[in-house]
Amino acid sequence: MNRVTIKSIANDLGISHMTVSRALSNSPNVQKETREAVQKRARELGYVRNAAAMVMRGDAPKIVGLLLPNIVNEFYARFANDMATACESHSLQLIIHLTNDDVANQQQALDRLQEVQASSVVMVPAPNGTDGDTPNTGSMRTIELIRQSRNAPDTPAILVDDGPAIRAATAHLARAGHTHIAYIGATSDLSSGRRRLEAFVQGTMEAGLTVPPEMIHTGAPSFAMGCDKANIILEESRATAILCGGFEISNGALSAVIDGSRNMERKIAFVGYGDPSFYAWIENGVSTVHVPVTELAHRAVDLITTQNGEASASNAFPAKFIAR
Repeated sequence: MNRVTIKSIANDLGISHMTVSRALSNSPNVQKETREAVQKRARELGYVRNAAAMVMRGDAPKIVGLLLPNIVNEFYARFANDMATACESHSLQLIIHLTNDDVANQQQALDRLQEVQASSVVMVPAPNGTDGDTPNTGSMRTIELIRQSRNAPDTPAILVDDGPAIRAATAHLARAGHTHIAYIGATSDLSSGRRRLEAFVQGTMEAGLTVPPEMIHTGAPSFAMGCDKANIILEESRATAILCGGFEISNGALSAVIDGSRNMERKIAFVGYGDPSFYAWIENGVSTVHVPVTELAHRAVDLITTQNGEASASNAFPAKFIAR
């Protein structure tokens, strides 16, 4: 079967191939009836535009990239979905790559995006690259998400201002009579991990409490890490409350707390991070730090499409503590 081309569509309709080309690009210089007829016939014949040829003509598709550690994390999955919807409204094609927080995977993904002439990339920087070489993003417009690289301070970033919410969560636990509050969060290699731990420590100090080093548990963020650290806390039986500083960490820790509570005489108080729908269903609900995912996604697309100086600034969106 012969490949359908602009010229074959033109011959089929008896018009010039330039008219077909303009019609397929939605050019206003082509009459509406002709444009619709060309596009209808192209769909019927199964026409697929040649991306390489479009690049050579300077008419490349508007491609943007999104680099995420994974999409198991509910925040990343929801962000990707909301960003894809926002991109569609701007006629942008979104390509998603998963890095598994690995620097080599990250650079490979960036290289592939450059190969397809992506104009911009929104990326969660891999932790091992925080102090290392700056990722090679070529001419792509780069926007960092959630985390910031120490060696790229001028790169626009979309962040969560969760410090006040974490301090509010700590105050909430202290008012409930908890004097031994354990914390589970990401390693200090991540800027987000450092900020959240600092907020927790500040919150405990404001509540008149002290935090022994053994009450702070950090590591590479994952469901398994949260589960393992929570089990350690439960076994030590010193803490009466746990506060989490990460999405996957929170879900893992909550799983351990629920399982452990079945075999414990006392219940341990719990404050999560992120607000998946099931948090409202568990017993009387799980108190948590809510993050405005949709707002972050729409801001990412705004920064991609804007051309003014505002794009060089960091954009921090406030999180909110929800007590249940």
